[in-house]
Amino acid sequence: MNKHLAIGDWQDLGPRASQVRFTVFVQEQGVPVELELEPLDADCVHAVIEIDGRPVATGRLCPDGRIGRMAVLKDFRGQGLGSEILRALISAAEKRGHDETYLHAQLHALGFYARHGYVAEGPEFDDAGISHRHMRRSR
Repeated sequence: MNKHLAIGDWQDLGPRASQVRFTVFVQEQGVPVELELEPLDADCVHAVIEIDGRPVATGRLCPDGRIGRMAVLKDFRGQGLGSEILRALISAAEKRGHDETYLHAQLHALGFYARHGYVAEGPEFDDAGISHRHMRRSR
């Protein structure tokens, strides 16, 4: 198994990140495609993990320190790939001078983010028909 983590911009990683995001968010979770792809992607730092040349995990860091669009293909979950993506994005945020990062976590992922130092804040809210909580992590 050949695993590779890439960090870069949308121009370089967009096609690979889009494959994972479309599969997880649009096909699996039913998010409308027009909500999934947005102009903000061009301003974000993206992370993609490929295994044997196949994109299997992704996430992004927005200019304001928000981490989002975290996704791992179903067959590759439970292998620590989401943690690798998250750590890479936190590192990218720190290199850009962010003292904290935040995210909007789907409820089933609260424990995952908590294990990485994120603390839930405020009430649940709906985003694209899926319940989320705001979470924040300081350096």
